[in-house]
Amino acid sequence: MLKPRASFFAAASGVRADRRFHGSALYFFSRPASGRPTLPKRYGSSYSRSMQIHILDHPLVEHKLTVLRDKNTPSNIFRELVSELVTLEAYEATRNLDVVDKQIETPIATMTGKHIASPRPMVVPILRAGLGMLDGMTKLLPTAEVGFLGMKRDEKTLDIITYANRLPEDLTGRQVFLLDPMLATGGTTVAATHYLAERGAKDITSINILAAPEGLKRVEETLDPSIDFKVVVCAVDDHLDEHGYIVPGLGDAGDRLYGLID
Repeated sequence: MLKPRASFFAAASGVRADRRFHGSALYFFSRPASGRPTLPKRYGSSYSRSMQIHILDHPLVEHKLTVLRDKNTPSNIFRELVSELVTLEAYEATRNLDVVDKQIETPIATMTGKHIASPRPMVVPILRAGLGMLDGMTKLLPTAEVGFLGMKRDEKTLDIITYANRLPEDLTGRQVFLLDPMLATGGTTVAATHYLAERGAKDITSINILAAPEGLKRVEETLDPSIDFKVVVCAVDDHLDEHGYIVPGLGDAGDRLYGLID
């Protein structure tokens, strides 16, 4: 039985040092009296006890995000930028990847190096927009196994509907990287993470281009605290509008990647 975790938005006492994310930009979120979660207060290389959130802090990321957000950016450039940003995110997302010792011979001497451990990590894009992130992830992690999870949000009720699943039934011991451009309401992230955890996934990292404070808060409050869960995101925007879209955001990521579907 998956149990809700305690919210880390409630108190700053949930923050402690994390040496595993050197050079990271990690944040603690708070909810003001107005009721709207604000942009995060920065705590350097720190994280919540119950959920790690890594926000990329780099001028190249900021530049690429600005071009990505521009409504005049065509789909082909948009796709290239998404792939480039995901590769940058993947570098940080895989910082805690399991490795084992491996003895090899260089042209000079025998040495013990590192090798990605088995079972192989799994990359799971959320259809359809998550497919646009797959190339950028597998460029850095080509040996990963790839699964697919089809989920979409009902635009009227904002409920999550699962319509496709191409995943192993048993994910015991697997490190899983979940790909979805937008962490908006948080519903898809929660549903997908529970889906993977119930199949035995060891730890789960959600890689997103943008996130909204409301969505991060929902994820933090809803996920079972026993799940080793992290978020890696390029930026956290201001808020969600009445339709559940991130503001200022970049529009509908799927439509901008692949075009409108009537």
